[in-house]
Amino acid sequence: MAIGHKTGGRKKGTPNKLTASVRAALEMAFEGIGGVPKLRAWAEREPTEFYKLWAKLLPTQLVGGDPGSDPIRQRIEQVIVDPKAES
Repeated sequence: MAIGHKTGGRKKGTPNKLTASVRAALEMAFEGIGGVPKLRAWAEREPTEFYKLWAKLLPTQLVGGDPGSDPIRQRIEQVIVDPKAES
């Protein structure tokens, strides 16, 4: 094998079989416990926890502009700090 040259293996971006299996199992479990309607009910009962989870799924790097001027980010931060804040 030449240094710096990949030979064999998965193509870039192809998930490994374990990751695909775990993802499929989690999706089945999610649907088994009620899916989106149940998730929504939980989010309504526990908005702070829902927004914490949601915030982890958002991109961690903003492109362009001043982060302090982003109204969506400001609203998310406001809701995490005070879930009862007015819109």
